[in-house]
Amino acid sequence: MLFSFYDTPFFRRCIITLLLLLTAWPAAALSAPCSGMGKLISNGSFAVADTSGKIVAGCNLDQQLVPASIIKIATVLTAMQVLGPDYRFNTGFYQDSAGNLYIRGFGDPSLVSEEISLIAAHLRAQGLENVATLFVDDSAFALEGPIPGQAISDNPYDAPVGALAVNFNSIAVFKDKHGNITSGEAQTPTLALMHELARQRPAGRMRLNICCDGSDGMERSARYAGELFKAIFQQHGITVARLGGTKPTPSQARQLYLHSSSKNLEAISANLMHSSSNFIANLVFLQAGAKRKGYPATWAKARAVLQEELNILLGPAMAQAIHVEEGSGLSRESRASSRVMLTLLQRFRPYRAVLRQQDNISRKSGTLTGVYNLAGYLPNGRAYVIMLNQAKNTRDSVLARLQQNYGAH
Repeated sequence: MLFSFYDTPFFRRCIITLLLLLTAWPAAALSAPCSGMGKLISNGSFAVADTSGKIVAGCNLDQQLVPASIIKIATVLTAMQVLGPDYRFNTGFYQDSAGNLYIRGFGDPSLVSEEISLIAAHLRAQGLENVATLFVDDSAFALEGPIPGQAISDNPYDAPVGALAVNFNSIAVFKDKHGNITSGEAQTPTLALMHELARQRPAGRMRLNICCDGSDGMERSARYAGELFKAIFQQHGITVARLGGTKPTPSQARQLYLHSSSKNLEAISANLMHSSSNFIANLVFLQAGAKRKGYPATWAKARAVLQEELNILLGPAMAQAIHVEEGSGLSRESRASSRVMLTLLQRFRPYRAVLRQQDNISRKSGTLTGVYNLAGYLPNGRAYVIMLNQAKNTRDSVLARLQQNYGAH
């Protein structure tokens, strides 16, 4: 009998190995280094999925990366599931027998000066004319500390959150060349806090995080809210004799009014996504936690509820591949992969209208120093994710290439 190489165990092993490689080729290609992107991706990933959720292109799909603000997609999706698109935030107004007014906050992110004017007009129409002492009730929050990743800076994106927080916890100030300080916006009265924060600053217009001086977030948030409510109440003919700081609402106090936010969660989420507001995102994050776990709101409750929803939306196995430290993406401790983000985008489709549109592409950016991410939908409806944790920001070039290669109908 002639010896045949084709009958040897070695040849059979070679054939089996070749078949296994051929079978695994599509998955391997999708997880291969991003060689097709040339020098655009040195440390990161990208992925594209069709409208059914099937991944059609990508690399480094399971690499754990800092998501920055694209994690707001997970925050909003969780809130939509837990609270519902038509959810409205509440703020309660109570009066005791001594004529004191208690404002009980529940984390409404839309309490801007114009909204407070509507509240003041309603209370004045109900007959409220005099307030002995105005108290802020912030007992609906018991936060374990500041926002994870929050820095002490002038920037509004580092503004703290609070149970009663107004104007996104930032102040617009104008200081003229003579040192005179006034409010930087017509709808907001000039407050003592504005003088305090702008006194040592150069002349000009500025918008400052209220804790730019390193003050405690909860205390400063309550102070700002008290000053603003008092000033706007007085514009509407409601005299406030004094501010009393923070105090829980007594059980015997009478409810005068329960205000529901003019905008529902879907509208608030559009504002959140368009402006990439860390302040709004974390109040939405905390509210979802409190809704399911009960007040007071805490970071731990919010994280637990988001993880519960991720287990449902992604499945327990994939949900373990994402870690969300807080709701805005400010923390560098959060992690996600392109594969996880694509699955979230598939679930997010019913709410894609809240994303900002640019050149007919839905997009949510995520930016920190050395972090340049994008996620959204191409014009043909395909979901895309770009996650770059590298020194050079090439995300727009990567997006242009994805649009060229995968954006056609």
